[in-house]
Amino acid sequence: MKTTKPTKQRKRLYQAPLNERYKRFSAPLSSKLKESHSTNSVPVRNGDTVMIMRGDRKGSEGKVTQINRKKYRIFVEGVTREKVEGTTTLIPIHPSKVMITRLNLDDKWRKKILERKSVTEKAEIAEEEPPKKKAKKKRKTSKRTKKSGGT
Repeated sequence: MKTTKPTKQRKRLYQAPLNERYKRFSAPLSSKLKESHSTNSVPVRNGDTVMIMRGDRKGSEGKVTQINRKKYRIFVEGVTREKVEGTTTLIPIHPSKVMITRLNLDDKWRKKILERKSVTEKAEIAEEEPPKKKAKKKRKTSKRTKKSGGT
């Protein structure tokens, strides 16, 4: 059963196993990818090209170099910060704040997942459109006036 309590939701977020964390790394696809794969979102993986949609680095694009499942963050190539000592470090970004512009389809399992998602979504769309029923015509009823019953 799902819970509505924020404390329990936070607890489940922090104590989630890796297979659940993987699903929470999903990010929306660009409009071209949505059309070609007929799905709205896919979990981010190493090698995907993403565009940052929120924050100071909004609009910058690069490849995903690292994924930190423990802290729910991804690291994008070229999105760096210079420290006081002069070294540059990658900036951690939450996967919900990015949009996938190019997918890394080197993995055959990921291709199968995308094919499966597109088939199920097409089936759901077909189920949502029920056959149109003919509208029934309403009969006209004559209005009756109430007659007073006595004096």
